[in-house]
Amino acid sequence: MSFLIYYLILTIIPIWAQLKVRNTYSKYEKVANASGMTGAEVARMILDENGLYHVKVLEHSGFLSDHYNPINKTVNLSTANYHGRSIAGAAVAAHECGHAIQDKVNYGPLRFRHRLVPVANIGSNASWIFILIGMFTHATGMFLLGIILMGLAVLFQLVTLPVEFNASSRALAQMTSLGIVRGGEEREARKVLSAAALTYVAAAAVAVIELLRLILIFTNLNGNNNNN
Repeated sequence: MSFLIYYLILTIIPIWAQLKVRNTYSKYEKVANASGMTGAEVARMILDENGLYHVKVLEHSGFLSDHYNPINKTVNLSTANYHGRSIAGAAVAAHECGHAIQDKVNYGPLRFRHRLVPVANIGSNASWIFILIGMFTHATGMFLLGIILMGLAVLFQLVTLPVEFNASSRALAQMTSLGIVRGGEEREARKVLSAAALTYVAAAAVAVIELLRLILIFTNLNGNNNNN
């Protein structure tokens, strides 16, 4: 029963976060922003105001596929946000510009996250191989190596949180100071960004819970081996 509850929690948390962001986005995608600007125009204004003239704003296919690419220096907006004039589209565009500003000022957590990408990918892909070998053969060394590798992937999830929160904070500041949102629109834009942040919080929470469970299993396995 405890395992059933555990896996239900791991399943429900991400689904709840995804539903929250989709519902919030859908709600404010229908609400026009007072400035009448498209997401592409919002992004271009924020980038230019921060001296990021070289950063291009591109249209990208997919639902909420918006992202900033630090390699080719582009802000990529999904079609709905690129062309739309909604509060949701403006907020998402501003958020991605927040990442571009982080890149410009060498924001520490963003740099650290970039350095973690290769080791986090290795950890995420290889950890379960060592964990399963260690679990079935009672090789605690292999199990521990798997936990360490998974820990690197979890660290990446945790470092992502301040990066995303800071980008949202920069986005709101830019939208307000440039008059992109006015009056109560700032509160509505904040709701969109907060809902999006929930997906990262949920992912980090699930990763930490899973890591703690594996540490507990390792402790029990190691204790049994020592007793034998």
